[in-house]
Amino acid sequence: MLDRNVFKAYDVRGIHPTELDEEGAREIGRAYVEHFEPARVAVGRDMRVSSPSMAAAVMEGAAAAGADVLDLGLVGTEMVYFAVGELLLEGGIMVTASHNPKEYTGMKIVRSGALPVGGESGLLEIRDRATQPPAKPSQPGTIEPYDIWPAYVEKVLSFVDVDAIRPLTVVIDAANGMAGVMLPPILERLTVDARTYFFEPDGMFPNHEPNPLLPENREFIVSNTLQEEADLGVAFDGDADRCFFVDDTGDFVPGDFVTALLAESTIEREPGAKIIYDVRASWAVPDTIERADGVALINRVGHAYIKHRMRREGAVFGGEVSGHYYFRDFTQADSGVVPFLLMLELISKRGRKLSELLAPYRERYFLTGEINTPVADVDAKLRELEERFGPEGQISHLDGLSVESADWHFNVRPSNTEPLLRLNL
Repeated sequence: MLDRNVFKAYDVRGIHPTELDEEGAREIGRAYVEHFEPARVAVGRDMRVSSPSMAAAVMEGAAAAGADVLDLGLVGTEMVYFAVGELLLEGGIMVTASHNPKEYTGMKIVRSGALPVGGESGLLEIRDRATQPPAKPSQPGTIEPYDIWPAYVEKVLSFVDVDAIRPLTVVIDAANGMAGVMLPPILERLTVDARTYFFEPDGMFPNHEPNPLLPENREFIVSNTLQEEADLGVAFDGDADRCFFVDDTGDFVPGDFVTALLAESTIEREPGAKIIYDVRASWAVPDTIERADGVALINRVGHAYIKHRMRREGAVFGGEVSGHYYFRDFTQADSGVVPFLLMLELISKRGRKLSELLAPYRERYFLTGEINTPVADVDAKLRELEERFGPEGQISHLDGLSVESADWHFNVRPSNTEPLLRLNL
């Protein structure tokens, strides 16, 4: 089964097996190799119930079309990105549905350099090839297991001074996702007092869905951070390429505040560094970057756009309010583990509570968070908003509609998949 609608703007995602099954996965693997003609690719999978058979099918399809496949096994999404960059492979596929509910399956696909394959960079061509008969027969490739773990652990730890990290008390909610597999070999190298919860990988998600952006999924991390009087709490999404922070008072830390803190410490290490942030962020981000004498670069939302811009500009770091954080020295890819480590180091070196570090931001910047509203006609509503608010400020169409006035600004973007407008004010 391969419903054409499973091909989204940035990835492949659908319900297993009614929208996407193993036969569909095999065809996607084949079509990927036919389109990009990679010699070697990496394939990894998450802990979802369907992922072992889906990953096996992807590898079969890719090898049948002529690629040699490195089977990374059970890994986080960022480990596929790392493998592609580190081993100079021509591409990679991660079988995951990230933070989606348990019935979903999906794929995140990259090409050489771990550059994402999305709707504007080959994914629609893969869709069209996958729903057509195979191209001419080719010499089959091989499928071999590959252990990326030792190199990955060393790489993420290289982002911090391990000895500088104090024995902080940290509550960690892995949500039965991939963080529970990825963090243990890293935590054993640190002196932190890690209180770990839901580390057993379980694609049925018996405790809560692995989407920390939803407040109901943060209740556990908030209550336990307070109950255990921890220095901070950290929650990961399903494939662990995003992490979310709760401070010592139990308050959730918005993604743009995290971006600001990490940007500041990045510029301390590399004076004048270029930092990318997305159109939804508050002025906390550019204000902090400019105050630290860095270069603030605003960008449209989405990992495909940010990763391309990072390469073009030579940016060191990028952050999105959705919890994606990108690093030049990690193949310009996003990681959930690296920002976790950087936050531990930052709190340790500053010698202050996270709530104290955030106080200046919370006193000055006020955020709505993302508000989604169904509308009958997206384009007409955007025109109406521009006519209403345009005279009050500067207009930008970088991504949807942005209006910037003296002491407020907002961005309104259309959803890629639904008749919705997303407001950040």
